Amino acid sequence: MSGELDPVIHAAARLRITATLATLPAGDRMSFPRLQEILEMTPGNLSTHLRKLEDAGYVDVTKTHQGRTPVTYLALTTSGRHAFERYTETLRSVLGATE
Repeated sequence: MSGELDPVIHAAARLRITATLATLPAGDRMSFPRLQEILEMTPGNLSTHLRKLEDAGYVDVTKTHQGRTPVTYLALTTSGRHAFERYTETLRSVLGATE
């Protein structure tokens, strides 16, 4: 499977989500509204793509409360971070091969 781009990450919206979360240091997380703001995505669209990433084990979704307000935090899992690294390495290889 090396040489193939991960189809879970390859969708444009999921690539943007993964790339954004990958900028966080390992162990850090970002709130759903902040990610939504950065990516300028609707809540429904963001949720749909996050679910696919979560189902693949790439994103950890933590739902909690601050006082009485529900808050959702997102982070790349270790396997999500590795998958993103493999994806970018494969992409570099594909782009380098076309020169």
